[in-house]
Amino acid sequence: MGRPASISVDTKTRIVLSVLAGEASIAQLASREKVSEQSIGRWKAELLEAGRTALAAGRSGPSTREQQLEA
Repeated sequence: MGRPASISVDTKTRIVLSVLAGEASIAQLASREKVSEQSIGRWKAELLEAGRTALAAGRSGPSTREQQLEA
């Protein structure tokens, strides 16, 4: 038995957002999408950590568009 086909980032994101929105449980989505519950749990943790990191980093200054407007 070989490795399953790679799952796109968009699909992983859609699945995790469905879990977070309460649209379906991890078990329901795992069954429907034919992936393991552990995979969905890992994707969820990764997405939340990346979001936390992004929020902690914040903005380091004005955006390019803001700079253009100020000029």
